[in-house]
Amino acid sequence: MAQKHIFGPVLSRRLGLSLGIDLIPFKTCSYDCAYCECGHTTSKTITRQDFFPADEVIAELRTTLMPHPHLDSITLAGSGEPTLARSLGPVIAFVKREYPEYTLSVLTNGSLLNIRDVQDELLPADRVIPTLTSAFQHTFERIHNPHPSLKIDAIINGMVQFRSMFKGAIWLEVFIIPGLNTSDKELAGLKGAIDRIDPDIVQLNTVDRPPAEEWVGAATGAELERVRGVLGRPGIDIAGQRLPVSLEAQANVASTDLIRATLCRRPSTVEDLVRTTGLSGGEVAKILGALERGGEVTSQRGTRGVFYAICHEPENREIK
Repeated sequence: MAQKHIFGPVLSRRLGLSLGIDLIPFKTCSYDCAYCECGHTTSKTITRQDFFPADEVIAELRTTLMPHPHLDSITLAGSGEPTLARSLGPVIAFVKREYPEYTLSVLTNGSLLNIRDVQDELLPADRVIPTLTSAFQHTFERIHNPHPSLKIDAIINGMVQFRSMFKGAIWLEVFIIPGLNTSDKELAGLKGAIDRIDPDIVQLNTVDRPPAEEWVGAATGAELERVRGVLGRPGIDIAGQRLPVSLEAQANVASTDLIRATLCRRPSTVEDLVRTTGLSGGEVAKILGALERGGEVTSQRGTRGVFYAICHEPENREIK
């Protein structure tokens, strides 16, 4: 039976073998990020809603987790901002009650972390991964095109408050766009905010797949190293430098299903798939050919080469 809310497992360059849970209709978010690989937001909101019944999501999870598969993370992510879903709390509580052996991660843009209900619902999670790109409102708006009510000062304060309550790990994603948030002033602002939030890990990230806006460019390795130096704190990683994927994880996922699941969430080149799956270039090319002939895969040329993605109807989901 096809699943509506569970995707993967996907080999994530940040989280390893990750089983995704999607609580949000495509593309519902509080931001419309210029760098988003899923395209533009179609429903911009800050109103928490009952998008899907929690019991429906939990039923799919029971089926998927029944054989107790090897996973590095169960991850709440997907079509938009997961904290907008009122099913967030019940789903997190179910996973930690019934499957405490798994690490539960939440990918969030952090925009609602100043709301007490959201904070309380996230407390049982093992890992929360919010995003921060700037400490200045004008840059924040340029990058994220947020809901007009959102202010970056309040968002940072919400992250600081949540840090004081949360006993799990906070991995703060800092997304770098050269020429936009890389000036001395911008980096000084980021450093001050990060020091206040005091995350366990800072993950520097940059555009790796075709973004929503063509003007968004990728930072070079040298630029990311410069940012790391300016931020000047321990625990700063550059996304993709260390791939936390075990041989056991690779062996437990059928090659075609692995590529299909990876492309469903993340457009990738052949080289990307070789790196993240451990398959040979020939194996990847053969599988892509079959998927493309079957109408499951589309291809589009980007700056790094040809990107492949699973075909979706407009209402289908993408990972952010």
